[in-house]
Amino acid sequence: MSLMDAPPEHRVETVYGAFNDHPLRQEVNDEVHARPHEALEAPVQVTHLGMLSGRRAGEADLEAITDLCRRFGVTPPHSGAEHLSADFGPFRLKWERRTEISTYTFFVEGAFDEPFASSPLDQVPFDWLYAVPGPRLVGVHLALEPAWSVPRSNATIQRLFGNDQLVGSHITGGAARVWTDFRIQDDGFTRILMRDVNLRSRQAGRAVQRLLEIETYRMMALLAFPVARQLNPKLNELEERLAWITEHMTRQRRRSASDEQVLLGRLTELAAQVERIGNNTNYRFHAASAYFELVQRLIQELREQRIQGVQTIQEFMERRLVPAMRTCETATARRESLSQRIARTGDLLRTRVDVALEAQNRDLLDSMNRRADLQFRLQETVEGLSVAAISYYLMGLLSYLLKAGHDAGWIPRVELYQGLLVPIVVFSIWLLIRIVRHRIARKEL
Repeated sequence: MSLMDAPPEHRVETVYGAFNDHPLRQEVNDEVHARPHEALEAPVQVTHLGMLSGRRAGEADLEAITDLCRRFGVTPPHSGAEHLSADFGPFRLKWERRTEISTYTFFVEGAFDEPFASSPLDQVPFDWLYAVPGPRLVGVHLALEPAWSVPRSNATIQRLFGNDQLVGSHITGGAARVWTDFRIQDDGFTRILMRDVNLRSRQAGRAVQRLLEIETYRMMALLAFPVARQLNPKLNELEERLAWITEHMTRQRRRSASDEQVLLGRLTELAAQVERIGNNTNYRFHAASAYFELVQRLIQELREQRIQGVQTIQEFMERRLVPAMRTCETATARRESLSQRIARTGDLLRTRVDVALEAQNRDLLDSMNRRADLQFRLQETVEGLSVAAISYYLMGLLSYLLKAGHDAGWIPRVELYQGLLVPIVVFSIWLLIRIVRHRIARKEL
């Protein structure tokens, strides 16, 4: 039966059932639709938390979100979930689990006079906040003012941040303005003031998320900076030790194999320390590079336009974040270069040790050859003495036989027969020893 012959209510089912779908098709397709931007209508206050719970704390983070959902009667995320967006009544929450950090973004819509006098965290149970896994790395209060509110003067905006070193710009093609100073205030949070000019709800959600992600990824990238600063003195020390080993290798051309082996042992220890440093820092530095690229991409997506007299977010990052990332890149490059130089020095030193050992082995073989030659000559001497000794004893036995024959009247002259038998006996004994030695030599081969 063809598809057109099937009843209309069964045609869709028939078409879908005709294909053997890949088991990951739905999951892969849904991934690009996961973690959607929030739809925001100004005025709204936002608090963003980034908890550095670690790479193995996914279950603990999920348990924390599940506990909060149960308290407010919200359907909890399924097992293995890494994101949630839900309305909890007093607030909305967007939770995202990343590789080593979980972010919790709380939204409260409603008018406000002072953007940072209160925060959405006032609606969240304190004991739950206290028990959230991981130390806090990121904390941001963001206030989105509506377009119809009275614009704030520059002096008022500066007072909100407590200093005059503001960073700000027109973003999203002039549809909004944003100000911040990227400083942690006395309450432990960074502040971002955003004013709606002509934002649509989804556009506002995207702009807010980009600003929060810029701060999150900036902090994640900067985690590598203290590591790089601590690593540089250690790399200086290791480079000096490598220079000392190289200097001792070239200072004296003729060195014993034992001296070379001592240097090789020190070089091996040095290589192990460099590899240990690499194992402890590679992830942090590679992660910092990835986070830095994300920050740069998100800043480009803001489409900034300058506010007169205020440096833009991109300018701020280029002056503050870029040098820190260059320090991390330099530390990584120095460690890799040091590892390569140690490897080359090790190859050279092992070659010298091998050459020295080969010279020792050659001398040892020469000594063994000389000793074998002496043993061979001594063996020939011993064989000659053995022929004489055995011949002497054999002639003694034969003399008894000759004397017995003489007494019996069979042999008239004993001395004559003894003289005739001497060369025969000696040759026979010599020939017998030669035959035995050749047979033994053939078995050894």
